[in-house]
Amino acid sequence: MDLSDALDFPQQNNQQAGGAVWPGQPANPTWPGQPPANPTWPGQPANPTWPAQPNQPAWPGQPGQPTAPGWPGPAPQTSPRALVRFVLDFCSFTNGIYNKMLITIAGEIKLNANNFTVNFKRGSDIAFHLNPRFNEGGRQVIVRNSMIGNQWGREERELPSFPFVPGKPFELKILCTDTEFKVAVNKSHLLEYKHRIRELNQIRDLSVYGDVTLSSVNVETLQ
Repeated sequence: MDLSDALDFPQQNNQQAGGAVWPGQPANPTWPGQPPANPTWPGQPANPTWPAQPNQPAWPGQPGQPTAPGWPGPAPQTSPRALVRFVLDFCSFTNGIYNKMLITIAGEIKLNANNFTVNFKRGSDIAFHLNPRFNEGGRQVIVRNSMIGNQWGREERELPSFPFVPGKPFELKILCTDTEFKVAVNKSHLLEYKHRIRELNQIRDLSVYGDVTLSSVNVETLQ
């Protein structure tokens, strides 16, 4: 599903890791495509539910998920599980990832970019491997996969668009839910990736490397 109506995110003053608020953290985090007020979607009743999911507010096809992302409310609540050890291209999550955790990666693609990689890891296993490739046999593809026990699984490749442009800035948002990762680029929803490692509290490391220059990595919790 393409959630294309984007919001601009106001900036907050930076805090140290003990406050779990990183540079560029929005005061009221939302997922791309969320209306600015009264969180109902086109054609939906005042008590928002997704199509074919009566009485269970959720992302499409995801029963048991939180109500539609970015609901109005106070600034993200800090909890011990949200604390991270942070350098620009690496995060270590103290108690793993969790439902409603939103990670925003901002930077710029290098001019002669070949590829870059975002990995969520559980020890030596890779729970989520996101690998945009700018020229794979003349094609642009975004490969998604997991590596468990030193064995790569089935690749996911199909997408209608490739949003990354060499020499241009980008904003990559990754939302963790109980069942999947949701990925948006430049405030437009791009893809979902179902969890292949379901013990989210064991997924504790995030790394970003390749043909990008990073400017910030923000970690927050949607309300």
